[in-house]
Amino acid sequence: MSQLHPPKVLVTKIGLDGHDRGSRVVAAYLRDAGMEVLYTPPWQEISQVIRLAEEEDVDVIGISSLATDHLLVPKLMKALKKAGLDYLPVVVGGIVPDDDEKKLKKAGVRQVFHPGASREEIVSGVAALAAEARAAKEREVFA
Repeated sequence: MSQLHPPKVLVTKIGLDGHDRGSRVVAAYLRDAGMEVLYTPPWQEISQVIRLAEEEDVDVIGISSLATDHLLVPKLMKALKKAGLDYLPVVVGGIVPDDDEKKLKKAGVRQVFHPGASREEIVSGVAALAAEARAAKEREVFA
């Protein structure tokens, strides 16, 4: 991972879930760890997330869900693929039942952070995915 620019992470909520305390805490964790964090208010549409991820050249997308809006994430994954952004790792945080976690991972979500995940677990997981995404971008540029 290039040390010239810190990892850039989009932290957002899609759907109608307005519970944003957890996403604000995670955004602070990442920012305190030296990452550049783009934080949106709740109620984002998938098209808005795609546009922001592309315009801001993010390395990781983090979706927060406390009220089943994680069930919209497979649609986000399809939209990322259609936009040519399917190399971007997506993580989900919040209350995600085991069966739903399996569906998310099958759709391409890289990691799910459940309530109680430690600051270190979140920061190291996101940092590793950001490094992986940057390496993938560099391979495409030099291919």
